Amino acid sequence: MMYLVSACLLGINCRYDGANAHSETVTAFLDGRPLLAVCPELVAGLGVPRPPCRFEGGDGRAVIAGTARIVDENGNDRTEAFVAGARAVLATVLEKRISVAILNERSPSCGVHEVYIGATRSPGMGVLTALLVEAGIRGFSDEEPLG
Repeated sequence: MMYLVSACLLGINCRYDGANAHSETVTAFLDGRPLLAVCPELVAGLGVPRPPCRFEGGDGRAVIAGTARIVDENGNDRTEAFVAGARAVLATVLEKRISVAILNERSPSCGVHEVYIGATRSPGMGVLTALLVEAGIRGFSDEEPLG
């Protein structure tokens, strides 16, 4: 079985601030296992570093439904880029028949249980996670027990 994993969790400096969210737990769990490391925001062409982004009006499910959006700290609407990056990753996941993802909690792309809606940490999921769940792919947070 191949795993999808947020690239930042493996120590790749792709977060908005140019850093990573390296997780020893995730790295150890995936050691020797086939994986696809990806950052949907880089796939979307947003670059590193980039202004931090937050949801307005709902989470990733609401963005997919067209009832919410993602804006950066400068007020620029980044919804289209986030959706395009997430759809591109989903296409690759389906092509490779990946059925499990380990994702970075609270990311506007990859959050599994929590994201930021405005400045508030809120229950919800990122745009990629919403698409993965719709497609029947199990998403786990890097903060959950693995195994």
